[in-house]
Amino acid sequence: MRSFSPTRMALLARKEQIELANQGCRLLEQKQAALMKEFLRSADDVMQDAEVLQQAADSARQALARAEAVAGAEAVRSSALAARRELPLEVEMANVMGIEIPHIHRQRVSRSMLERGYALTGTSMTIDEAAVAFELEVETIIQLAQSELRLTRLAREIQQTTRRLNALQHVLIPRLETERDDIQMVLDEHERYDQFRLRLVKRGRTDKPPAGEPMGSPLPANGL
Repeated sequence: MRSFSPTRMALLARKEQIELANQGCRLLEQKQAALMKEFLRSADDVMQDAEVLQQAADSARQALARAEAVAGAEAVRSSALAARRELPLEVEMANVMGIEIPHIHRQRVSRSMLERGYALTGTSMTIDEAAVAFELEVETIIQLAQSELRLTRLAREIQQTTRRLNALQHVLIPRLETERDDIQMVLDEHERYDQFRLRLVKRGRTDKPPAGEPMGSPLPANGL
């Protein structure tokens, strides 16, 4: 069953809709290419941040092992409890290429020896070195989290853009083109039918005798 009227207005409307859909495809293709470029760059950032985090974690474990070997595990545990604190993070959305990307605002993680809360007397320098190493690891974790959030958001936007592009290319535009062709076919049939009727009318006028002239040949007076 047709969902359209086979008129010239409908034909013009379908042609305009196809042109708009093709323009939308071109814009989505440009957006998709830009997003992919940004996604690959963000993926490189995530890989680099992951490598930095791995190095920071290794350094922190080595520093912890040295501190426990020199100062003792109990002293390290006591210093860790004294230095414990909350680290509030604020996340806001930043607009990147028209996409809302999470951005983490973090406070300074690294602290001086006096700010860590444990007594300087009776503690080893190895404990301070371990504290510095773990603070660096925390900063690296936050940086990696932000990079991964950005990458995840870009991947989601690429997926949505690809779905819209596929819907235009494989669903909407083929349907509009089919309707356009169907309307054109019906209009062509109507035009051929009108031309046929016009030829019939012209032929009928040509075969019709002039006004006042009787139909057929008159019979002779004598009936022969």
